[in-house]
Amino acid sequence: MFGDPRMASLGIRHARLTVSWDALRHDWQRAEVDTWMNGAFQRQIDPLITFGHSRARSSRPLPTPNGLRREFRAFRARYPWATTFATWNEANHCGQETCRRARLVAAYYRQLRAECRSCTMLAAEVLDTRNMARWIRAFRRALGYMPRLWGLHNYVEVNRFKTTSLRRMLRTMGRRGRLWLTETGGLVRRSNKSKTDIPEGSRHAARVLRYIFDRVVKRYRAIERVYVYHWNAGSPKTTWDSGLITYGGRERGAYWVLHRRMLGR
Repeated sequence: MFGDPRMASLGIRHARLTVSWDALRHDWQRAEVDTWMNGAFQRQIDPLITFGHSRARSSRPLPTPNGLRREFRAFRARYPWATTFATWNEANHCGQETCRRARLVAAYYRQLRAECRSCTMLAAEVLDTRNMARWIRAFRRALGYMPRLWGLHNYVEVNRFKTTSLRRMLRTMGRRGRLWLTETGGLVRRSNKSKTDIPEGSRHAARVLRYIFDRVVKRYRAIERVYVYHWNAGSPKTTWDSGLITYGGRERGAYWVLHRRMLGR
């Protein structure tokens, strides 16, 4: 992605990476993160780093709050230019251990905020599922206050051209709340056995991205950033494809929507 001149031509200055909470403990993951982070640094891209579940079979699925703080400290020591973080990826997703553990994620947030007061820290990133508002309220009760900044992955609704859950989240966050769409975009193809019905297709994906920029972002001023997922499509064997660039390297319609948005053409 960072080596693609098309990305440079758009003037993109922010990109997001999801990192296993224990990534630096494992050589192969550390090498992956080094490659991405160094690429971002060389091209003056501000990284948003989101922590998530372990990818190593030998590790515990979830760290203790103090354990995550230690890993966070090591991450910042290795990549001191990274100052923007999200506490946990899709924390309300019930395929994750954090689905019913909002109190634990609140403890993570408290520890990370204490470790880096100068960092920009998203409380968590959540999915637009039925438990979203309930999970956020549980997080707030555990923390004792409502953080201002959250991340939302709104694939389900935005691909249906709706904003019901988005409006519910904004109400839950309160008037002072600020929201980043940290994963969003139009679905091209999916084969992950999910029972949730989402429209898909290349033309559909372009319509969705146009809807995000022309309707959603313009209407809801609390939305400060949009991270489109993702730049390059994976191989045909991957179970999710919402890429702007095909596996063969060709631009899709959604790319040209982004092109017009970024360059004003």
